[in-house]
Amino acid sequence: MKLSNNTNLESQKKSADLSNNNGNGNQKQKVIIIFGPPGSGKGSQADLLSKKFYFYNLETSKVLEEKFKKARSNESIEVDGKKYLIADEAKLWREGILCSPTMVTYLIKKQIEEIYSMRKSLIMTGSPRTLYEAQQLMPYLKEKFGKENISVIFLKLTAKQTIFRNTNRRICELMRHPILYTKENAHLTRCPLDGSKLLRRKGLDSPETIKVRLKEYEQRTLPLLNYFKEQGLEIKTINAGQLVEKVLKDVLKALGKDYKNYEL
Repeated sequence: MKLSNNTNLESQKKSADLSNNNGNGNQKQKVIIIFGPPGSGKGSQADLLSKKFYFYNLETSKVLEEKFKKARSNESIEVDGKKYLIADEAKLWREGILCSPTMVTYLIKKQIEEIYSMRKSLIMTGSPRTLYEAQQLMPYLKEKFGKENISVIFLKLTAKQTIFRNTNRRICELMRHPILYTKENAHLTRCPLDGSKLLRRKGLDSPETIKVRLKEYEQRTLPLLNYFKEQGLEIKTINAGQLVEKVLKDVLKALGKDYKNYEL
């Protein structure tokens, strides 16, 4: 029996004893970190890889979006004695500014701990996205999964491509699938995967907000490339300006033959 691959850990925990890592207890639990600017296709590649290898897809943006949507009035998260008001964090997110690293790290680490306890491999998109998050999460990932089982994929995209992709991007109402803009799908009104309406993310994908997000990425996230190298992690750079299918082909090639054993 396969577990669903979404951010609802509770539903997976109930069935965790029925399936481990691809159903093969001899396989090592692995971590794939997908890294890149807004619009580089991190979510699309993570979704495709999670289905191909049956790895858990931990997408930070979806974790935060769900938290903001379900938060009660004046709800806060306390970490190390400091409270982070959810409404304030949601405002930063809508404006394209990265949420407080301490709060994000707290939420993501809890998710990783539960996923690891379920003996599943993991794909991470959107975390770590600041040096603080990396310094907090990487020692834990190395300890639990082993450095040799951590792969870093860098999806490289120009600033011009980032702005174009995000301002033309739509997501589906039901499953939040991102639909990459092409001439062929420019007039689609329904998601080809689940049939729900295609929507634009109000505010989040406006040209003004994208420029803020891009600046945040360049100043606070891009420097992590040097941190990963210092940690002895090999970074596989992929041209993200290609079609999704070609990017996936290059990602699989970069991951290497060892991942063949995980294919479903």
